[in-house]
Amino acid sequence: MPKHILIAVAWPYASGPRHLGHVAGFGVPADIFARYQRLKGAQVLMVSGTDEHGTPITIAADRDGISPKELADRYNRIIGDDLYRLGLSYDTFTRTTTQNHYQVVQTMFKTLYEKGYLLKQTTQGAFSAATGRTLPDRYIEGTCPICGYTEARGDQCDSCGNQLDPIDLLQPRSKIDGQPPVFKETEHFLFDLAAFAAELELWLTKQDHWRPNVRSFSLNLLKDLRPRAITRDLDWGVPIPLPEYADRDDKRIYVWFDAVIGYLSASIEWAKNRGTPEAWREWWQNPTAKHFYFMGKDNIVFHSIIWASMLMGYENGGQGEALLLPHNIVSSEFLTMEGRKFSSSRGVVIFVNDFLSRYDPDPLRFFLTIAGPENQDTDFTWAEFVRRNNDELVATWGNLVNRTLTNAYRNFGVVPQPGSLTASDVALLKTIEESFETIGSLLDNARFKMTLTELMKLASQVNQYLSEQEPWKVIKVDRERAATILYVALRCVDNLKIMLTPFLPFTSQQLHELLGYQGYIAGPLEFREYTEENGSTHRVLTGDYASWVGQWAASALPIGQQLLEPKPLFKKLDEKVVAEELARMEQEIAK
Repeated sequence: MPKHILIAVAWPYASGPRHLGHVAGFGVPADIFARYQRLKGAQVLMVSGTDEHGTPITIAADRDGISPKELADRYNRIIGDDLYRLGLSYDTFTRTTTQNHYQVVQTMFKTLYEKGYLLKQTTQGAFSAATGRTLPDRYIEGTCPICGYTEARGDQCDSCGNQLDPIDLLQPRSKIDGQPPVFKETEHFLFDLAAFAAELELWLTKQDHWRPNVRSFSLNLLKDLRPRAITRDLDWGVPIPLPEYADRDDKRIYVWFDAVIGYLSASIEWAKNRGTPEAWREWWQNPTAKHFYFMGKDNIVFHSIIWASMLMGYENGGQGEALLLPHNIVSSEFLTMEGRKFSSSRGVVIFVNDFLSRYDPDPLRFFLTIAGPENQDTDFTWAEFVRRNNDELVATWGNLVNRTLTNAYRNFGVVPQPGSLTASDVALLKTIEESFETIGSLLDNARFKMTLTELMKLASQVNQYLSEQEPWKVIKVDRERAATILYVALRCVDNLKIMLTPFLPFTSQQLHELLGYQGYIAGPLEFREYTEENGSTHRVLTGDYASWVGQWAASALPIGQQLLEPKPLFKKLDEKVVAEELARMEQEIAK
């Protein structure tokens, strides 16, 4: 029976459009894994949505002169459109302002509260000196009191990894206006993380299959676990579900607590939307299911420590309705741009929608995988993007497809009938077909960069076979042998198409059709509108993945199948693109 795989993708924040650094961390790797698992026959549930609460949303809304809801509506649509165009195959990409999400968050809050894991305490809250509004932890910077890093955030130091509170920082300042925050007493609920220290350590030490940086970073965080505030002085967020707060609009559950619960609420929403309201349990309460979380490294703590603790606490209070802990946390490092950290405010940024207005999605997915920040920080440069596109994607895989299909179409029009296979023919077919196992093993372990590198090597091997065999010359003297060579090459291309589908879904579908197949191996995604019980409507990114015809196995390309007239899958980019894009970036920085 197929495995149940939950793919939980970090929620993009709806305060602005997303840039390449964001989708390099959470988007493209998650979709590669989801598409691969679907090809294997797994029951995949890939969920996420826009994260729409918290002070950053209210600050951005004030800046634009609109309400937080209007701002969230705007960027939910923009981000959803970007992810659609990039081909991210969510089962449900929703949002955190739904009635369903509120209900699930409040249930989690009440369960943890009733079990004694939420503590009411008077704390020192950070407020803007100019507006009097709460300052979110990540909008406060200062010097880390532990390691001395001068750009530590109010919730965490990115240098030493320690959890912080804004009041811990030396020389704290607001990222909004540079002014020191005002600290004053306020009453909040704190999540007692320290209560889970022993259980977390026992669990984390068993995660030998995690990426080493994620596991070691998470274990190091156990040294300084302490209660962490989960409410804020806000009027924008999920209401606190306790009677004494029913009529209050000055406190809300804070965004970092409600956002991670979104993985569960989105799964429940998916089940409701398809008319099977209990189906989510097959992924969350089925001991054979596995959960994979995808994010950038700045989100590790929220998933390996905080979300894991919330799940542990819920299990202790859920009366037998335990929820599964993460099986793997697939965290990527940071992507920089031309040697500089991505910064929307400083113009050092490439927004996804801007990029896709000039370039196709598959070359971007290719670059972010083969040259992306899987295990270490990497740099996006336009020169390297153009080089990788032209020298690898176009010259290796694109060239193999074009020369194989062009010769087969012109000379036969169909998949030709082969003659006797030579030893070299058999050896090449065997190499390609046996690669499903080795390539699949790499993908199972989320080693996407190595996988794509190996696939390019296989494409080069088939290119070499064609160059040695020269079917365009052989056909002049031995039509049967030329047919055999092209049959072998077509079989190899067909198999490589399947293995490359998770990485290059758009061009793989085009190739699928050029080879004469019907149906979708990587079909279109779609948006659907849903209405909740309270009458509110929202848009969900999803797709009909059950109808896709691809399988993670060697193909049996039918002899005699009609081929379509070939068209290039990729565009070679002019070298002048580099200078044009660098000039565009400098103009943005200068604004």
